[in-house]
Amino acid sequence: MKIVFLAMSGIRVFDQELLEIGLTVPGFVERSKTIASLPSLGLLTLAALTPSHWEIEYREIDEMKEGEVEALGLADIVAFSTFTARAFDAYALSGSLRKRGIYTVIGGLHASLCPSECAEHFDCVIEGEGEPVWNDLLSDFEYGRPRSHYKANRAYDLSQAPIPRFDLLEVERYNRLTVQTTRGCPWECEFCAASIRLGGGYRCKPVDKVLAELDAIRSHWAHPFVEFADDNTFASKRYGHRLMDALQGCDFRWFTETDISIAHDSALLAKMKKAGCAQVLIGLEDPSDVSGVELKADWKAKQRAGYLESIKRIQDHGITVNGCFVLGFDSHKPDVFDRYWEFIRESNLFEVQLTFLTPFPGTPLYDRLAKENRLLHANDWRRRTLFDICFEPKQMSAAELRDGFIDLARKVYDDAEVDRRRRNFIRSKMLADVV
Repeated sequence: MKIVFLAMSGIRVFDQELLEIGLTVPGFVERSKTIASLPSLGLLTLAALTPSHWEIEYREIDEMKEGEVEALGLADIVAFSTFTARAFDAYALSGSLRKRGIYTVIGGLHASLCPSECAEHFDCVIEGEGEPVWNDLLSDFEYGRPRSHYKANRAYDLSQAPIPRFDLLEVERYNRLTVQTTRGCPWECEFCAASIRLGGGYRCKPVDKVLAELDAIRSHWAHPFVEFADDNTFASKRYGHRLMDALQGCDFRWFTETDISIAHDSALLAKMKKAGCAQVLIGLEDPSDVSGVELKADWKAKQRAGYLESIKRIQDHGITVNGCFVLGFDSHKPDVFDRYWEFIRESNLFEVQLTFLTPFPGTPLYDRLAKENRLLHANDWRRRTLFDICFEPKQMSAAELRDGFIDLARKVYDDAEVDRRRRNFIRSKMLADVV
């Protein structure tokens, strides 16, 4: 029997004008291509859990030609993973396969956000973490009694995590490969889906497991660029120090997402640099007003006064910061674009990511905006790209938000401005080295 693991993860911007701008905006294009070029770590992990008597294959839908898509009909099971923005594509393809008698399964974040909707288009939906239930599904399938819905009744123990099947990849197609070191995030933000819907709390993978995965990658790619596929790698500083100690002198460079608190741990920053850290992406959201973002506490609001100094500390260690900003919070008025521009200029961030506040289904943000009758295109998942407006802002019109975003993006990603930020990083790093 054969399983095809099918990834549908490329980004598509629905707003055509923004797409056209993106084609000439380096930051927008680079980040989009980076995301699109990441393999589905979830599918590769399930592949590793699959019993050896199954024939398995991993495919990226955007890399397949028409004849290859038709060949999916030779599989017994096609297991999908998709971003919400590609959900309709996944629904359509699943429907076509089911008509040909192919059993289709969907798991991952979108399936966990919209399990009932997915059940209308797939034979089986895996809600939540897939590892604990994957072999149950396969066993049930072999006995001819697969269920239509599987959901783990316990959080997955990352100490049991297998090495993902990196050997299934054509590594030359990717500009980076992914390794997960932690799962979840302690800061439950209103707009974030992953930590809230997948559950299980914040967990750390044993360091020896991480090292084994990195060795597996290097057996296929001698000097890889690695992205730690975490929501917040260094939320636990104790774990962060152990991981960095283990990676000292490694022969690869890596990127990850974390929060601004790493700036207050100089020893950790020094270890990160020696361990090959090239860049961290940090959610700054709004650098002068981030209250109300979190559901449990306003930890981020307490950090914002020190954002500029924190960014400098991190970058002075030779680690570039990709600052992620969100536009469209309820506090935002038309002057927000000038505020962001002034902060970005002053901060000397090496990279900048601008996004719209996006109400993904199943999040507290989506539920709140629905109750307030402020959702636009409420069930059009194609617009859940982070670069398309899906709601009515509170203190300006959607048109004002969009126009202001476009104007800010043109300035932030102007070639001369990008060059200025990068030269300032190099100059600042040189001064820090001298001191």
